[in-house]
Amino acid sequence: MTELSNQQTLSTPMINIDDRSDRMAQLIAEAADERKGSDIVLLKVGEVTVLADYFVMVTGYSKVQVRAIARSIEDKLEETLNRRPIRSEGFADGSWIVEDYGDVIVHIMMPQEREYYGLESFWGHAAQVPFGEL
Repeated sequence: MTELSNQQTLSTPMINIDDRSDRMAQLIAEAADERKGSDIVLLKVGEVTVLADYFVMVTGYSKVQVRAIARSIEDKLEETLNRRPIRSEGFADGSWIVEDYGDVIVHIMMPQEREYYGLESFWGHAAQVPFGEL
């Protein structure tokens, strides 16, 4: 490596991945809250799985609301972080939408699906971060 490229490497700011994931999880929770999402839970799963740094769980009380929460999250992340989901599933049915942002995976569910699948219990060994405390 030349001296110039060494200097360029040293002067390039490092992005703390945890900070980026924390911010993204917080923005997702805010967007869900703006659409009256309920029981918003942020699970810091990065220490127990390689799937993501966070899972964000949100309850919507109708299929229309579940879809509106998902769109609100997409809009907020595109506007503030220029990020679109890598993958999005469940819009057609609307009872459980999963949006994968790489660092953060969002589960927006109707109450029946959330209770039946019990993802918080399944990932209960992950740290739960209350919404608004990141």
